[in-house]
Amino acid sequence: MDNKPQDQSPDENAPSEGIPAPEGPANLIDTDYVIGQDNITTKTMGVNLDLHGKVFTISSIVILLFVILTLALQDTIEPIYDTVFSFLTSNLGWFFILAANVFVILCVALIFTPLGKIRIGGADAKPDFTYMGWFSMLFAAGMGIGLMFYGVNEPLTHFGTSFDGGSWAPLAGAEGDAAGAATLGMAATIFHWGLHPWAIYSVVALSLALFAFNKGLPLSMRSVFYPILGERVWGWPGHLIDILAVFATLFGLTTSLGIGATQAAAGMSYLFGAPESDVTMILLIIGITIIAIGSILAGVDKGVQLLSKINIALAAALLFFVIAVGPTLLIATGFFENLVSYATHLPALSNPFGREDANFSQGWTAFYWAWWISWSPYVGMFIARVSRGRTVREFLISVMLVPSTVSVLWMTTFGGTAIDQYVNQGIEAVREAGIDLQLFIMLEQLPLSQITSFVAIVLVIVFFVTSSDSGSLVIDSITAGGKVDAPKPQRVFWAIIEGALAIALLLGGGLTALQTMAVSTGFPFTIILLVACYAIIKGLMSEPKAV
Repeated sequence: MDNKPQDQSPDENAPSEGIPAPEGPANLIDTDYVIGQDNITTKTMGVNLDLHGKVFTISSIVILLFVILTLALQDTIEPIYDTVFSFLTSNLGWFFILAANVFVILCVALIFTPLGKIRIGGADAKPDFTYMGWFSMLFAAGMGIGLMFYGVNEPLTHFGTSFDGGSWAPLAGAEGDAAGAATLGMAATIFHWGLHPWAIYSVVALSLALFAFNKGLPLSMRSVFYPILGERVWGWPGHLIDILAVFATLFGLTTSLGIGATQAAAGMSYLFGAPESDVTMILLIIGITIIAIGSILAGVDKGVQLLSKINIALAAALLFFVIAVGPTLLIATGFFENLVSYATHLPALSNPFGREDANFSQGWTAFYWAWWISWSPYVGMFIARVSRGRTVREFLISVMLVPSTVSVLWMTTFGGTAIDQYVNQGIEAVREAGIDLQLFIMLEQLPLSQITSFVAIVLVIVFFVTSSDSGSLVIDSITAGGKVDAPKPQRVFWAIIEGALAIALLLGGGLTALQTMAVSTGFPFTIILLVACYAIIKGLMSEPKAV
């Protein structure tokens, strides 16, 4: 890597196009490439466009063709999704589990090495957002819809399979032991929502932030591979990396949007008697996409950050309400017991080989890791954009521990309450309900259920909006050659594509189709992220030593 040490103020030799120059000592990469130099800049019908011709054209054409074919072949394509999903998770489960372990080890190692003192954006960079604003955006962008959808279902499901035994039970389960099954079920749930997914996000976010804000390269996945590919990263090898990042982001994001739509539709049917049909879900997706477009036009500071704070406030209100009126003592003690159980079972749960619980490790863990990895360009780039000014150590500790702790509390509260209702109160409906209804059935057993169920629906919708908004921001940056201030109509285009893709996949195969595309794009992107781990270390080692 050919680096050029420079000590410069924020307005000198700025890389331009929205990427601020490093503040204080930083090693810029010496390249003749100018951000956006390969872009097509034009004005069509009064709309300004600024696009990377090859990345945008190939990505948009392939996605549009995929949407059209999926909608045209609804009756024949569903079995294909089932076959592909089963093949990938059963044959490559070990690979996803092993890769996720590598990401965790790298992040933990960086926290405890001198490299952790390096500051994103240069030695004198100051954070762009307060801790509250930063944490809100980290959490809302990361996995908000997933927590709403799986918060009751997953702990309850793992409890049930652990109690019954069999290959779907995590670590062979605790057959016939209700207390042991509950503890093991919560440990398995926390495993899927704790350190591993946030380590995946951290790897992508740190690599993007480092090479954009410290090295002066475009905020795009290709920039991470400059230490390996050199100037070739601006050619077809880089184009392919960015195109794959677009596909991974779109399908990972669409998976979340799809499950959000199914849960919102189920909630509206349960609460208001609305028909739970494809038409309802399509109307929901269209309506939410329109709201997301409004947020896009408002900008990151006014749109995404405001909605993220609203999300956090509503989620916190719902969370603390359930803690207060639910089994409060069980939740309070369960939080710490579940953390201990998670730590105890972590080595076995993260073991990629010789598993007796094949269905669990392949059907749950492998899918989750592929889903998080396919989401990682989106979440990682968004986190990178809002994390300038943080040290590597501060960044990794915050990104890994803060959302993980909230996830543990959330799963303990909602999942623990549902398990208590089933085991101690004999309410079988909460376990027997469909996955998209279980949250509402659990809330029905508590006071003010009509209000809390309505709040839950609003939360799903707002999480949907922030995900669509943030995802459009990220995809637009990739397809605009790494620019972070490209014209807003381009982001509107991608928001519309996300909605259309979610509709196509829901009609073409439902939840399985969504999961299949997340896993399919997650596999090749896992290989890219493993290579990126080397680039992160090399990039950090080239930075001026922090004092």
